[in-house]
Amino acid sequence: MITSGRKLKLNFTLKVVQDNEEKEVVFKDLLTRPTIVSVYMKNNTPGCDRQNDSLAADAAEFDRAGYNVVALSRDTCGSHRKYAAKKGIGYVLASDPDDLFAQATDSVVEKQMYGRTFTGPQRAAYVLAPDGTVLAIAEKVDTKDHAAQLRELIATLR
Repeated sequence: MITSGRKLKLNFTLKVVQDNEEKEVVFKDLLTRPTIVSVYMKNNTPGCDRQNDSLAADAAEFDRAGYNVVALSRDTCGSHRKYAAKKGIGYVLASDPDDLFAQATDSVVEKQMYGRTFTGPQRAAYVLAPDGTVLAIAEKVDTKDHAAQLRELIATLR
């Protein structure tokens, strides 16, 4: 996994859902100000739902503090649109089926589920500067109170 202080190469294109619209963007263009990128596995699963519920409840607070919020998974934009409507999510949901962000952060890890081994993105959160420099990392997401975890992480930056 990449460390704080390193600048990421974010010139890849992803599809996102923003303001209930699907669009294709160069990832670095989402960094219009400091940005929280929360990586999760899949919409409509218990841990990921708790992670996003926590973010959605405090998204306005992060906005007032000067941070964009992007939640990123392998889900399609169609799934993200339904998920955003169901969960009341107003921040950007990014579709990354090829794990491009995980590759940029060197956080593709081996996982096991139901006796099967595969690789995928590590569930983590990153605070990025507008130029793509990693300001802070939460290497293990607290799905129950992700927003509090991020508030604490941001407080260390002041």
